[in-house]
Amino acid sequence: MYTQDDLKYPVSLVPPDISSYRIGNTGVDYIHQLDSGMPGPHVMISSVVHGNELCGAIAVDHILQNNVRPLKGKLSLAFMNVDAYLSFDPDNPSASRYLDEDFNRLWTKELLEGDRDSIELRRAREILPVLDTVDLLLDIHSMQTATKPLMMAGPLDKGCEFARQLGIPEVVVMDFGHKAGRRMREYEGFSDPGSTKNALLIECGQNWDQRSADLAITASWRFLMILGLVSEENAAAHLRTEPPSEQRIIKVSGPYTIRNSDFSFKEPYVGLEEIPSAGTVIANDGEIEVKTPYDNCVLIMPSRRQRPGDTAVRFGKYI
Repeated sequence: MYTQDDLKYPVSLVPPDISSYRIGNTGVDYIHQLDSGMPGPHVMISSVVHGNELCGAIAVDHILQNNVRPLKGKLSLAFMNVDAYLSFDPDNPSASRYLDEDFNRLWTKELLEGDRDSIELRRAREILPVLDTVDLLLDIHSMQTATKPLMMAGPLDKGCEFARQLGIPEVVVMDFGHKAGRRMREYEGFSDPGSTKNALLIECGQNWDQRSADLAITASWRFLMILGLVSEENAAAHLRTEPPSEQRIIKVSGPYTIRNSDFSFKEPYVGLEEIPSAGTVIANDGEIEVKTPYDNCVLIMPSRRQRPGDTAVRFGKYI
């Protein structure tokens, strides 16, 4: 059986010092907004929703260092769960994912306007007035395991089409998120088929791999380029990862949510394994055998955080 301690990866990235970015111009610490003065969308690139996912901070720092000025609309560059990020310790790199609770399971009006309190909720409530004005979002993440990068486009056609426009990475996942709570990319209009708002969440690769940082930087510049906020010439100078010849789409049927404290996978799955036969046992959740629901089932982001209520894995199929 395989649990969260079976896969360990070296920390090859250095988190950038973001202290100089604390005071922005939005009234919210660590969020900087650049206004072209011309008509256009409000675009946001967000990072460190999870404090140990360093590639997003590297990408946002890179854009700020290069003094980007949008050609139209407004651009917000955001460091999100800053307290968790500032607690990052390369000797215990998984510990700073969050401090009190997962920042990326909080994004409903009911929860944000409710009475519950945590470090992450306080920060989410600070950010909310800015996020409410965002039209198009790229939320940068990375993963526990060394698997192919994924674009999490949500279940709607508009998200999948947005991912196709961006053109990277190779694998696009049409997913429903987590039972434990809504992600930021699903907040309000982003997950409304009738809204023009749209959001993508990119998983750039393993959390501390240099390739994750290179993809995060590339995805950020391509995002700005396809939306017309920077020129192709300007973006081309910063692209580090080649786009695939074509993209592949996986449609997720749903997650498996852990029920018991005694959970373990049968094999050291890292993600995108395609299991040929329905009914194959891939894990044990206490006395429950966790089985693939259909033939040619693709395992999406099998988790090494194996606590009751968390997503263990999502099941999907190439379409």
